[in-house]
Amino acid sequence: MPKSLLWMGLLPLIFGMVAACGATPPANERPGSSEPEAAAEHASVSPEAEVAEAASDTGSVVQAEPTAPVAALAAAANCDNPFAGVENLRFTTDIWTAAQISRVVSPGLVDPNSGLATNFCKHSIDYNEVLSGGPPPDGIPPLDNPSFESVAEADEWLDDRSPLIALTVGDEAKAYPLGILTRHEIANDEIAGLPVAVTFCPLCNAGIVFKREVEGEVLRFGVSGNLRNSDLIMWDNQTLSWWQQFTGEAIVGEATGTQLEMLPAQLVAWKDFKAAHPDGLVLSSNGRNYDANPYTGYDSTTRPFLFLGTPDDRLPATERVLGYFRGEVAKAYPLPLIEAEKVIEDTLDGRRVVIFFEPGQASALDQSVISSSKEVGSAGMFIPQANGRPLSFTYRDGTIMDNETGSQWDIFGRAVSGELAGTELEPVLSHTHFWFAWAAFRPDTAIYGGE
Repeated sequence: MPKSLLWMGLLPLIFGMVAACGATPPANERPGSSEPEAAAEHASVSPEAEVAEAASDTGSVVQAEPTAPVAALAAAANCDNPFAGVENLRFTTDIWTAAQISRVVSPGLVDPNSGLATNFCKHSIDYNEVLSGGPPPDGIPPLDNPSFESVAEADEWLDDRSPLIALTVGDEAKAYPLGILTRHEIANDEIAGLPVAVTFCPLCNAGIVFKREVEGEVLRFGVSGNLRNSDLIMWDNQTLSWWQQFTGEAIVGEATGTQLEMLPAQLVAWKDFKAAHPDGLVLSSNGRNYDANPYTGYDSTTRPFLFLGTPDDRLPATERVLGYFRGEVAKAYPLPLIEAEKVIEDTLDGRRVVIFFEPGQASALDQSVISSSKEVGSAGMFIPQANGRPLSFTYRDGTIMDNETGSQWDIFGRAVSGELAGTELEPVLSHTHFWFAWAAFRPDTAIYGGE
């Protein structure tokens, strides 16, 4: 049985191991215990046999031969103890060598004889902020060279309210349902010839797309099994460096300080994507049930899972915000306020921006069945200008309209009817996250409506 599938099946058990990290949530605030589909595929195997097989299959790492990982890695990196002053090391270090990591990830990803090791001497963060989420590297298996299906095929299993990441590059459009990404977190893909990493951290509700080419080299990203501010830490198989998903910055290893380029993408409902992109492609379910949510009730918690800090109390911890960050400017727009106003016009960095709201998107992190979950809606930020002509917008009779021509616009910033039909507004890089995570990474953020 593949190790990755076993770890997926054991995720609910891992949530119960948080006590070892010193951050056990109350029972009524833990993510739900419904098992991912991957585990259901092996339902004929008894739980005892499955756990035994998991231990046997990964025992070479879980029960690795005795080592002195800190000293060995420090020597390899040619520095003193990189963890000096760390009060409580909450993650495993000895697995971050080519010889060890090659035993738990897909064959061929890392050459066990390369001598490669994570350079823990190079880091831009405090190691006290990092802790293990439970699984080993790629224990939550990323998708490499993922398969896709047509809109018509996906419409047979996706609900109109199903949440997804919509990505458009050039003339190509792809949808990545969150029901799939909650179980894989990273899709290493290509769109319009551009290598991309489509990522989703369920604990932060952070859906972010990166260009995964750095200085001419295409990187392959995996799930490290570690977290910081509850957020996914990724790793690359070329340098074994660690990358913060929320920011796209390398925080540990040889690549430390390198910044991935973020690409505009939106969290929207399936109904919106299929209406806008009938010829688009959709990440394939491969016949599995991806309408099940393994994080039942998580987006109602007041205590985020594996979050070591104290959530900023200016907003509820898991309230969704549309976050903007550029240079020294950070601003969060609470989705309940965007929903109430439907259209928000503002100025950021001296630029006029407009925010649209569209109802209909379900939460991926509410009920055990995603299509039955509460509605959270979708938001997008754009430059309110078409063909050099400034525009202003309003919401009338259930439709977003510009005041200059009366054209109607959708959540993707496209004019769908009227004089400007076919025109597209320039998207502004922004993301919908949980408030606690946004504030943890952007503590100086302003809040719309809170000035």
